[in-house]
Amino acid sequence: MVLSGRDVLTDWMGLRAEDGTGACRALRPAVVGDLRFAFYGRTSTTEHQDSATSRAWQLEVAQELVAGHGTITATFFDAGRSRRDRWRDRPQAAELLAALREPNRTFDAIVVGEYERGFAGDQLERLLALFRRHGVQVWLPEAGGPVDLDTPEHRALVRMLGAQSLREVVRARHRAMAAMRALTEQGRYLGGRAPYGYRLVEAGPHPHPAGARRGRSIVQLEPDPDTAPTVRWLFAERLAGRSIEHLVETLNQRRTPCPAEHDPARNTHRTRRRWTVETVTTILRNPRYTGWQVWNRQTVDHDHHSPTDQRRHRMTKHKPAHQWVLSHQRAHTALVSEHDFVAVQRIRAQRPNQHGERREYLLAGLLRCGACGQRMESRWTHGRPGYRCRHHRGPRTEATPPTLYLREKQLITKIGHALHLPAAASPRLVVDTLRTDRAVIICHADRVVIDEPRVPAGR
Repeated sequence: MVLSGRDVLTDWMGLRAEDGTGACRALRPAVVGDLRFAFYGRTSTTEHQDSATSRAWQLEVAQELVAGHGTITATFFDAGRSRRDRWRDRPQAAELLAALREPNRTFDAIVVGEYERGFAGDQLERLLALFRRHGVQVWLPEAGGPVDLDTPEHRALVRMLGAQSLREVVRARHRAMAAMRALTEQGRYLGGRAPYGYRLVEAGPHPHPAGARRGRSIVQLEPDPDTAPTVRWLFAERLAGRSIEHLVETLNQRRTPCPAEHDPARNTHRTRRRWTVETVTTILRNPRYTGWQVWNRQTVDHDHHSPTDQRRHRMTKHKPAHQWVLSHQRAHTALVSEHDFVAVQRIRAQRPNQHGERREYLLAGLLRCGACGQRMESRWTHGRPGYRCRHHRGPRTEATPPTLYLREKQLITKIGHALHLPAAASPRLVVDTLRTDRAVIICHADRVVIDEPRVPAGR
């Protein structure tokens, strides 16, 4: 028999032996038990991790654990799934759960290569009841074999591993947040899509020596000659008093490419190819057009203490301006001055009546009804601005509460008191404080409640 090149090496390394037929085989531990195992593994990302390598080492750990007890007959591996995802929300884990209920399934037990790869928090405790009903064991390397929650040692071990897996997530997130804060203060670009009006250009070698040796470089923003004029025009026209709706209409009439149309490759999630009020508003509220790097303007709500098998709704929340992180020096070319940007933020709803007179509503967009949760509408009555809510979208019924109407002057007095502002504070100061903190005022007939306002220290 002529051995191949690899067989010659493996034979010399002692990894091969003759089987009964005279053919070479790789040396493996003898199988003593007859248990059939389903292997489950997971990797959280596909861009920063090699799923094949991750799967290989997890499978190797699992094989060493079950050696002598049986063989792995089925493999389930999820790539690009978070450990906090429920099993039924992971494609391969869901397939494993479906196979669990089949009478002719090909496995008697489940084995994972590492607790954190399979479970987080109390997921295993919740799933073990299901596995037990179907007569399936779960084998963990940390337990040295099958898990038995009837024993105090295993119950304590599983709870410790669950808490540790969540602690690792929180710790990694806090480290990343601290690093992003430091990079922002240095003026570094943090990644992601360039804001409309800018493009990315190389700005020198990477500060990490290892990254620089691999040819990596840092990038920064520079004005895009095709879209920067549109951004400058938007700020100039808004300062001139034009409404956002008018700006949107003009851009669409001119057939100016919107952000999704200008860069469709990086906006595949956008289906509309027209300017919208939301698009223009987002541009006019972005402080990065002033040339300063700004971070921490919004956050995704993460609840790391809720039961991990319950669906978590990811909510993006805008943070008040005092929590933003600003670079210590200008990071890129500005498209609008700081004074003009702030002036645009202070422009509020001014609506002309049938005689062409402009009426200003200082609290427009900030009020919600405490009874039904709807946004209160602006209403001019008896020569004064006010706000009302009729609590319905269709015909009124007996169960519909009476219309809520509040005068602007009375509201500003109550809000100023709730913010602990001086009694002589001007209405403009009260409103600017609310808009800076992006607060929402919940209105009742006899009181107002400010949703997460910033209360100045010492007041």
